[in-house]
Amino acid sequence: MKKPRPSLYARHRFPAEVISLTVWLYFRFPLSLRMVEEMLAARGILVSHETVRRWAEKFGREFANRIRRRTPRPGDRWHLDEVVITIAGQKHWLWRAVDQDGFVLDVLVQSRRDRKAAKCLLRKLLKKNAMAPRVMVTDKLGSYGAARREMGLSLEHRQHKGLNNRAENSHQPTRRRERQMKRFKSARQAQRFLSIHDPISNLFHLRRHQLTAADYRKARSAAFEAWADITSVALVA
Repeated sequence: MKKPRPSLYARHRFPAEVISLTVWLYFRFPLSLRMVEEMLAARGILVSHETVRRWAEKFGREFANRIRRRTPRPGDRWHLDEVVITIAGQKHWLWRAVDQDGFVLDVLVQSRRDRKAAKCLLRKLLKKNAMAPRVMVTDKLGSYGAARREMGLSLEHRQHKGLNNRAENSHQPTRRRERQMKRFKSARQAQRFLSIHDPISNLFHLRRHQLTAADYRKARSAAFEAWADITSVALVA
């Protein structure tokens, strides 16, 4: 009989509620580490910004993984887009895929903007979602079509600048965080941060413009309940 592993919060001085709040503040809003430290201090919780960083790395990864395991199957129309980001003075490309509802499927930081990079993104998406989309929407970059043909994907590929606003708009939270963090320090840090940030954002992606005030409050309460459940469950072997 397998023994349950210790709680994720074992040997931590602060209770789970404080750690959960800290991680939620850091990844949910465009706040710096020191801003989160000050917000906690206003509530009588004295932690350093370095502690906030360590909690974000350790617990944020686990919370994001739990959210992914609970995420329902994505939509059948995927929007793919790439945006340039500067890391340590060098140009990189952030490739992102979202479904028709705006939920981020995955991100990939690459130094190239070519067929090989587009192929890496598609492979990662297919492996994670275990399915191919019915429709793939991109801008007019030829790398997407070349990667699709090389991989032998039989799907509808729509290439039009105006059709891809869904993916382009999904870059906006990343831009806000990039400014707050005074640019990403490395491609590895950007990939690590965004792979945590986006699943947490998905959990609170409530499409407010499509809901009445009463329905929005219900959806928001459900999201908070899901977050509380995700952050309070102990790891089990």
